[in-house]
Amino acid sequence: MLRHSICNEIFHPPGVRSEYTFEAACRKIREIGYTGIEVAPFTLSDEPQSIPAADRKTVRETIVNEGLQFAGLHWLMLSPKGLHVTTPDNALRERSWTQVRHLMDLCADLGDNGVMVFGSPGQRNSTGGSSPEDSTKRFRDGFASVAKQAEERGVTVLVEALPNAQSDVVNTLAAAVEIVQYCGSPAIQTMFDSHNAADESEPHGDVIRKYWDCIRHVHVNEMDGKHCGRGDYDFKSLLQVLADNKYEGWVSLEAFDFSFGAETIARESLQHLKRSE
Repeated sequence: MLRHSICNEIFHPPGVRSEYTFEAACRKIREIGYTGIEVAPFTLSDEPQSIPAADRKTVRETIVNEGLQFAGLHWLMLSPKGLHVTTPDNALRERSWTQVRHLMDLCADLGDNGVMVFGSPGQRNSTGGSSPEDSTKRFRDGFASVAKQAEERGVTVLVEALPNAQSDVVNTLAAAVEIVQYCGSPAIQTMFDSHNAADESEPHGDVIRKYWDCIRHVHVNEMDGKHCGRGDYDFKSLLQVLADNKYEGWVSLEAFDFSFGAETIARESLQHLKRSE
């Protein structure tokens, strides 16, 4: 049996006043049939690093009390504004990786053994006259610099491959795994995202098998960013690969088109995935 979680910004889209409190969203997520929740920090605060300890405890208890497990964090660098982890501006880069450290603490405070999915194309793309190669080296060195703290806090930071249409830094799982191997830490690993694997030259199932040892998390969505079942992605083959390898992590729904409404997105996706298992 695969474990299904959902990214909470589906219920709290960026820039939109949500009808759901965090508690109500958790309750609906569990009612629909998910057992995990993945949290985007910006949905909790514009300054997530400054969330008080008591509020962190409340979020943690809400997740548990509503019958869910905390999967981790994603969409890490959207807030506060102006961060960039590969810039040649040393002060800004250091401030940005300090924010990653703050988010490690947040992740650990919200639940045990959480993952941090590091996508954030706008905050990692080459900038300031840097080449993609130089930017990738800074990206790599940043992960290495936070590995020890991640280990100490029991958090796993995941290098997410993004298609070139979104970013010019780390476009394939092979490139992500190079960073994982460079860091040499159990706390720095990678993940698979069906939507963001657009630049892979091999079938997705083959790519997952090749890099299986480094994959700790899976995002599911259609190639155009809609939710599962609104396109023709072969989830049956994807889920079969996970089952064959006795995958114990989360299969987490991430959608980029919120126009269908949160409950429809959540319900239709889970139904489609369950039929595909």
